[in-house]
Amino acid sequence: MNIEEYSRKIEEIVSDNEYKPLRPEDMAELIGVPAEDSATFRELVREMVKAGDISFTKRGKIISSAAVGVIHGVFRGTSKGFGFVTPDTDQDYHSSRKEDIFIPAKKTFFALDGDRVVVRILDRGDGYFSREKRGGKDHFDNSKFKRGKNGKLYPIHKEKDDSSSKKDKGPEGEIIRISERKLEKTNVIGIYYEIFEKRGKRYYKVGWVEPDSKKLPYSVFVNVEEAEGKGVKIGDKVEVRVTRFPSEKHDLSGEILTNFGNATSKSANYAAILAENGIETEFDQEVLAEAEASSQREITLDGRRDLRDMVIFTIDSADAKDLDDAISLEKISVNGGVGYRLGVHIADVSEYVREGSAIDKSAMSRGTSVYFTDKVVPMLPKSLSNGACSLDGGVDRYALSAFMTLDGDGSLIETELCETVIRSCVRGVYSEVNDVLKKGTTSEFAEKYKPVLSVLGEMHELYRILKKRSEDRGAVELDTEEAVILLDSSGAPIDIRARERGDGERMIEQFMLCANEGVATFLTNLSLPCVYRTHEPPSPEKLESFIAFAVGLGLDVRPLRTKKLFPSAFASMLSQGRRAGLSSVLSNVMLRTMMKAKYSPRPESHFGLAIDLYCHFTSPIRRYPDLAVHRIVKAMLRGAAVGEKLTRLTSFAGEAAAFSSENELKALAAEREIDDLYKTIYMLDKVGEEFDAVISSVTSFGLFVQLENTIEGFVPIETLDGRFTFDDRNFILSYGRTSYRLGQSLRIRVVSADVSARKINMEIVDE
Repeated sequence: MNIEEYSRKIEEIVSDNEYKPLRPEDMAELIGVPAEDSATFRELVREMVKAGDISFTKRGKIISSAAVGVIHGVFRGTSKGFGFVTPDTDQDYHSSRKEDIFIPAKKTFFALDGDRVVVRILDRGDGYFSREKRGGKDHFDNSKFKRGKNGKLYPIHKEKDDSSSKKDKGPEGEIIRISERKLEKTNVIGIYYEIFEKRGKRYYKVGWVEPDSKKLPYSVFVNVEEAEGKGVKIGDKVEVRVTRFPSEKHDLSGEILTNFGNATSKSANYAAILAENGIETEFDQEVLAEAEASSQREITLDGRRDLRDMVIFTIDSADAKDLDDAISLEKISVNGGVGYRLGVHIADVSEYVREGSAIDKSAMSRGTSVYFTDKVVPMLPKSLSNGACSLDGGVDRYALSAFMTLDGDGSLIETELCETVIRSCVRGVYSEVNDVLKKGTTSEFAEKYKPVLSVLGEMHELYRILKKRSEDRGAVELDTEEAVILLDSSGAPIDIRARERGDGERMIEQFMLCANEGVATFLTNLSLPCVYRTHEPPSPEKLESFIAFAVGLGLDVRPLRTKKLFPSAFASMLSQGRRAGLSSVLSNVMLRTMMKAKYSPRPESHFGLAIDLYCHFTSPIRRYPDLAVHRIVKAMLRGAAVGEKLTRLTSFAGEAAAFSSENELKALAAEREIDDLYKTIYMLDKVGEEFDAVISSVTSFGLFVQLENTIEGFVPIETLDGRFTFDDRNFILSYGRTSYRLGQSLRIRVVSADVSARKINMEIVDE
């Protein structure tokens, strides 16, 4: 056997349920290690123990790591140095609650946020490694430094206790190995600073970058001469590639790659956000040329169903240019009663983006279009996204059509899928459609919508049926608000308001939900692969926290106390919250309680929508998982989803799901941060002004408050008059008779707006 075979054999033996611990020499004899390999085998065992793959008992016998609480996972860091490890899902450890593992700052082994690590579970009070330094935040005050015994440069700062609020809240561990560094693949964004440090009788200039990320507890030291050579000035926002990771002997060090400019400017922060989240804004020439050539192809029937004479039209926002869904509706007889044949016609992007092409590889890498306040970064080049694929009015377009047969109660009877050619007869706009639905023929837009006026009324009728069905099954519809940011001609924000949604938006949403459910069910019934959109129920820990909060609001939590948790329980809580005028605050806490939806190749349910099988099918211009589902559907329609092709499609579904989930998180983070940037800029000239606000979040370090226009600010606990304590079960800060809780109305004053940090500080106005 070679080394790899020895290692694999050891892992097989120790993981057997019948295994009894053996000494290394006994393990070698069991495996059949020849005498000449004894030294190599002993070294292998030592390396496997060091790596956390196996462990030793107190008597020196080999045992599985899982048996002694050694696991693998991902470290999530904090600015205070401590962090948490989320164990890999296929592992187990000795914790009845199966929750994240708390890692004190002194036991992080210098791990950074996002690193893959090996952790040893500790009993409370375990002193192992307690005297060794395991990380700590370098808070620079820009003036005073000290030298550690190991030669490191440290700024003078107050030491903080990182464990005061973490005791008795789950398992604790220490990191014993870092198996993969996240910052080997990504870079650090931050602000550049310099300071003169006295060494003996001379002063030396020292440069460092203070990371924007609150999850990185170290500053990154850089070469001053190289920084100045690249034109970097103090206070510039820069991108740094890490060249040396922190240890007992070394600082976290790096090399400046990009200078975005002054950290207080919009342009520098905008560019930094794109870079930090890996948002690609340009296409390479090969992708552009391929897309342009593909977009020129002539539209022909070629075996497709001709739907150009059917009343089909689009409804979208006024500024949308990538129109990927159109709708049609026919009233029919179903089971002797009135029914509906809902047509959802989706741009056939897979006809232009072929598997393995340069466009396809680029689209998978991007994963999604990203929608910012002032622009769109598309997943596909504009020749396709705004051109050949967009379902513009009055022109022939390739589509993949889904026809859902529904009975009078909105129950899905069957789904038919087919390749089609369509011609949208009206380019509908939400605001106009809402006016038509409300006023009918007296609407100022009635003439434009005359070709679809009657069917629009039937669609509104079906929408109300589907909405009621959604409510009856317990789908969770949170009362959260999205911001609309209006810009002037120079790109500066001039107004911010909460986005209003009418029946037009909600109707299209219900129709798309129906199509997505129909396609997922269709593929599953045929045992074909699919990229499912899944959503797990809340974890027991989050659920208990939410129940405690709801009890504090005086709500009836009995629907949440059942053996099996149903989405309708949360819908019931929201209904109670609306009646009590607490819907907004309840929705915010509920959103934090819910798990994140993700893409998966496995047919699992969507908890929030209360749907057994669900996928994304309706937006292939802007989302790669939809394009992947289209590719699978078309293979089925053309009889190609068999044999080796079926195997490839199954593998493709898994790959697409993984990439799509990761890219979605990056896009959402970038969109949120750009919105926060504009909101902070908008508040710059509001410093000193007073506003009405509602407490949107309560933490141990202060209050987050939200204005009516969705802008959120922070009230530090230090600005509150008194020694406030935090009730983390009911989300309350209290001192004597004064308390602050979620949903409470306040009068606040804007204290500062930090564009670089995208943070707005506020204070409570005494009443």
